[in-house]
Amino acid sequence: MKFGVSSYSVSRAISSGHFDIFGAMEWIKEKGAEHIEIVPIGFDVNVQVARDIRKKGQDIGLEISNYAIGGQVLTDDGQVSTAEVERLKREVDIAEALGVKRMRHDVASHRDDRLTINHFDRDLSALADACREVAQYAKGAEITTSVENHGFYVQGAERVSRLIAAVNETNFALTLDVGNYLCVDEEPEASVMKTLELASMVHFKDFLIRRGERTPGGHWIQTPYGSYLRGTVIGDGGVDLSAIARRVAASYDGYVSVEFEGPEECLWAAELSLNNVKALFADLAKNQTA
Repeated sequence: MKFGVSSYSVSRAISSGHFDIFGAMEWIKEKGAEHIEIVPIGFDVNVQVARDIRKKGQDIGLEISNYAIGGQVLTDDGQVSTAEVERLKREVDIAEALGVKRMRHDVASHRDDRLTINHFDRDLSALADACREVAQYAKGAEITTSVENHGFYVQGAERVSRLIAAVNETNFALTLDVGNYLCVDEEPEASVMKTLELASMVHFKDFLIRRGERTPGGHWIQTPYGSYLRGTVIGDGGVDLSAIARRVAASYDGYVSVEFEGPEECLWAAELSLNNVKALFADLAKNQTA
């Protein structure tokens, strides 16, 4: 496995002008990462910028593992958005310029009243058609596209599995975020076990968890069934990351990316999160050889 950091983890430092994406790459390399995941938040990317990022990575010895972008492939009436599919194809061109072989794109988000399984069943065919068209385009560049368990609507283990099966393309997979299943009230270890075989990329993330009727406020988000979550330093939250790391180590040997999204100071938190994730897997390896 190779351990790295999503640029999203330090996006506040980029947005504030502390450094640009090239400075972020240098910082991430200095902190011991083997790769960076490019998420264009706090900066814009076009084909030329992508080429510059690729060259920077080559110059400093930092691999670029994945390109992760937003997406909303359905119109309000549940039809495929042709314009959005074409936009995502242009993002594939940017991924190719970056030199990556993985690109994650969002699929759809809805209001709370449209998050039901009935709506998902109705939308599945159109969702699959859109994702399939993007994946087929990406085949020409030997890029694997992916959905992430993210955004509430296509987030649970069953839904992402059904979408990938419906797309039925060898280069359409899952960017698996081990913490995100909590956002739809699923137990993370169990859902990771259900979907790990589908993963082209793994994110490690952690959340503080509160259950009860009182809204904590601040940076907390509410899940569909009433729990409250707040992103935090990986290792400081309530996700059983040791158990999940054992599952990942047993059957996955690709890129693992730190995705910090808490309110803590992002540079301190991203560095500590990376160190904690690396320590989790180092401890596993040590125990296996003891």
